[in-house]
Amino acid sequence: MKLGVFMVLLNNMGFEEALDYVAEKGVKMVELGSGGNPGNVHCKPDELLADEGKLRAFKQAIDSRGLTISALSCHGNPLHPQKAIAKESHEDFIKSVQLAQKLDVAVVNTFSGCPGDSDDAKYPNWPVAPWPNDFQDLMKWQWEEKVIPYWTENGKFAADHNVKVGLELHGGFSVHTPGTLLRLREAAGEVIGANLDPSHMWWQGIDPVQAIKILGKNNAIHHFHAKDTLVDTDNVNMHGVTDMQDYTKMQDRAWQFRTVGFGHDNKTWADIISTLRLVGYDYVVSIEHEDGLMSVNEGFTKAVHNLKQVLIEEELGEMWWV
Repeated sequence: MKLGVFMVLLNNMGFEEALDYVAEKGVKMVELGSGGNPGNVHCKPDELLADEGKLRAFKQAIDSRGLTISALSCHGNPLHPQKAIAKESHEDFIKSVQLAQKLDVAVVNTFSGCPGDSDDAKYPNWPVAPWPNDFQDLMKWQWEEKVIPYWTENGKFAADHNVKVGLELHGGFSVHTPGTLLRLREAAGEVIGANLDPSHMWWQGIDPVQAIKILGKNNAIHHFHAKDTLVDTDNVNMHGVTDMQDYTKMQDRAWQFRTVGFGHDNKTWADIISTLRLVGYDYVVSIEHEDGLMSVNEGFTKAVHNLKQVLIEEELGEMWWV
C-alpha cells in the first residue's frame, strides 16, 4: 500500500507548490479533484483534454516529484432531479473518465447520486426507513428507474476507457453502505466498487473492519480514504446518528470528522490497514482532511505521522516460518 492525499485540502496553493508540499511529507500518491464538490483547482479536464502540451506538462510535474495519481475525483449528484445539476455532474464524470484514461489513472471517484421522488421533483429524496410503505415504493422506483440504469450505462463507459468507478459510501446518496454498493455492483458490473472511507462507516454504526471484509471478499474496494470520526455518545442520544446540525456546531453534534488517530486509536487503524492487506487490497490510503479542530497543515501532518506507523508498504514475502 502507498500513502496518498486528497489534494483538495491544498486548494489555496498553486499546483506545483502543493505537489512539493506533499512530496516533502513523504506522500507517494495524489488524488486530484476534477470537478463536482471537490472542484478542479489543480486539475482542469477541459484544458488538459484540449491541449496535449498542457497534458504532458501536467503529468511531468507529478512524475518529476516521484508521485503517482491514485484517482481523479468529481463527487457530485448525476441523478439530481434538477436537470441542470444532474447534467453538470454527469459531464464532470465523463470528462474525468476521459482524462483518467489519458493519464493512465485507474480510478475515478464520485458519489452514486440520489434522485428525487419523481421526475417532477426539485430536490433529492433519501429514504432511511421502510415504513410508511411510501418509502419502500420510492426507493424501488429510484433504484429501478434511475440508479441502476444510470450506472449500468456509465459504468460501461468507464470500463470501455479502462477506468474503475470508486463510489464513496456517503449518507444522503443511494449508495451509502456495503450492502447498497454490492447491490449496484451486481446490477451494473465489477467496474463499480467502493472508494471506502471509514469515517462514513463509523457514524452510520458500521464497523469499518467488517465493511472491508464484506467488500474485500467481492474485490469491491477500488480506492480508500483515510479520515476519522469521533462519536459523542451523549449527543447521539439527543440527535441520533443522522444529526442534521451544521458541521460547525462541534460541541453539540452527535459526531464529527477528525484527523486519523483523533477519533480512534492507532490499534484500530492498524486493524483497518491489516484487514485491507488480508483481503488483497494493495493500492492507496488517501488522507482526507476535514477536521474542524486542526489547521490543514497540522491535521495533515499528524495523519501522515499516525498512518506511517501502521501502513504496510512492502511486498508480502513467503511465510518462511511455515
